[in-house]
Amino acid sequence: MADMAWSDYVAMVEDTSVRTHLVEYRTRPDDGGPGQLVACALVDQLSDGLSLVYSFFDPDLSRVSPGSFIILDHVVQATTMPLPYLYLGYWVRGSEKMDYKSRFSPLEILEPSGWRLFGARDRSSAGMAE
Repeated sequence: MADMAWSDYVAMVEDTSVRTHLVEYRTRPDDGGPGQLVACALVDQLSDGLSLVYSFFDPDLSRVSPGSFIILDHVVQATTMPLPYLYLGYWVRGSEKMDYKSRFSPLEILEPSGWRLFGARDRSSAGMAE
């Protein structure tokens, strides 16, 4: 998304039949204001689930795992809607920025042959702890 022009972003979010919304995560304010923005998630609402398209957060907060918090928050949101699935979006094996996604289970990955469960053998071959 870093190389996108405004028109590319608008096309991705607005020129589609999928309902896309932005979820903001903010600190609890002391003064009744909106609080400091610390993370955002761009989310598609599909007929069978929520799809986390893109998320970003203040890098100073990485030690508290905002990406994991966003996933857990959307698990709750999908459950209350009720929608059976939460799609975590792209995961690239070996990408430090995306490895947190592989810590969730059950986790399925889409391959050319279809969806399959990401299991213990996958985790060990990717060098991940169980």
